[in-house]
Amino acid sequence: MAIDNYINMKLLLITLFRIFVFQPQSTDSLKVYTPQAVIQRKIDSLVNSPFLENGFLGVSIKSVNSDKNVVEFNAKKSLHPASTMKLISSATALMALGEDYKYSTILEYSGLIKDSVLIGNIIIKGSGDPSLGSWRFKNQPDYKQLTDRWAKIIKDLGIKEIRGRIFGDSSFFDENVLPDSWTWGDVGNYYGAGSYGLNMNENLYWVTFKPANYMESAPLVKTSPDLPYYQKINRVLTDKAGTGDQVNIYSTPYQDVLIMQGFVPKGNDFSVKGSIPDPALFSAYFLQKKLLENGISVLETPLSYLEANKKNIYYQKPLQIVQIDTLNSPSLRDLARECNFQSINLYAETFLRTPSVLMNLGSSTEDAIKGLKQIWQTKNVKLEGLKMKDGSGLSPSNGITPNNMTDVLKAMYLEKTFGAFYESIPIVGVSGTVSNLGKKSKAVVGNVRAKSGSIDGVRAYAGYFTARNGEMMCFSMILNKYNSDFGSATRELEKLMILMVEL
Repeated sequence: MAIDNYINMKLLLITLFRIFVFQPQSTDSLKVYTPQAVIQRKIDSLVNSPFLENGFLGVSIKSVNSDKNVVEFNAKKSLHPASTMKLISSATALMALGEDYKYSTILEYSGLIKDSVLIGNIIIKGSGDPSLGSWRFKNQPDYKQLTDRWAKIIKDLGIKEIRGRIFGDSSFFDENVLPDSWTWGDVGNYYGAGSYGLNMNENLYWVTFKPANYMESAPLVKTSPDLPYYQKINRVLTDKAGTGDQVNIYSTPYQDVLIMQGFVPKGNDFSVKGSIPDPALFSAYFLQKKLLENGISVLETPLSYLEANKKNIYYQKPLQIVQIDTLNSPSLRDLARECNFQSINLYAETFLRTPSVLMNLGSSTEDAIKGLKQIWQTKNVKLEGLKMKDGSGLSPSNGITPNNMTDVLKAMYLEKTFGAFYESIPIVGVSGTVSNLGKKSKAVVGNVRAKSGSIDGVRAYAGYFTARNGEMMCFSMILNKYNSDFGSATRELEKLMILMVEL
């Protein structure tokens, strides 16, 4: 009996040995995958998942030093880029204007000063500076400090009375300050501020509400800065504690009505951000208010360039023009860094429009986009598939191919302003809007520079990284119309990014 058991066991072992050693193994289990193949397998898995059953993914990874297209998937498909569009507008401005370019805002008077009386006007003449009066930059005055400075300069001229008015001149850009395809729900809010020839305080104001009981009206406490010349319609209600900002502000450029609607959380006073409808008028109004506080009277009410033009007041007759102050912005290098690190729409729209104006190609958004394409054509960058509607990525009609993005990034690598552009892009895991990305991978953190983009149904990243072999590469990855019930767009693109650096 024992011998039979021994023989049976030996036969079983021989059979198993033949199965596992001599039977052909699965091809997949033996194959060694290249990093490109691993990325492609991840892309295939993502595309065939419920997460992207109704959506789209586009990927382009290229070497900046050669013609090598390392990874491509839907790279010629036009997809919505969200805020990664800011890389296109900031790259264009840096290439066309140079990293040391500065915007200048001029304070001047027209007419003559006689016996402490200015018989004429004070003019604040803008050149589109998006940072004028902003709080972001050291050694630059915010809007209150700037207005104090101007009031002192006027007072030091010996002026005690102005028999004229204060003008805010925004004529540097076209009066139509918004891209055509921006939505009504965006334009009254801070992130939807238009790009004017004269901006101030990033065209930002705060509205403070006092929450009441659940579903009761939340009274408007104040606006900061004060905007007394606007009618304010408040339809904001109180929601449960901890629900956050659910307020939309509805207004359009140059109108005098602000409509506030939505919900604020129960609790302490709660503030939300709006966009000033006419920053040139605000600049003139605020300076006049400061002059009155300094004992300088002004005969007429303040006006913006647009209103003055309507009334045929500003250039009614030739008068002596005397410049009394010039304020230069931070360098374009510094402005681009803030734009891309903080994802500021106003800065990107200004970067889009400025080269077109200075090259005499026009001052509207449409003119600027045509000018941008001409600029890149001179660098032999093909932009088929680029359906650009603004400079910031806010427009729901924007479209860009991943190859468009990497072609521009690759071309920028050869420009003398590349250093400034590269440093304007946040570092993954370290800074800007990507500071919390890639924390699980030491190969990603500090190695990848990426601009993020995110609006409803869109998640995108684009920028540069150093591959495992030491080669610098540029990349663009875009998700559109994904189903967030089946996964996180951020996490899925983060996984691709982790694989990407292994190339």
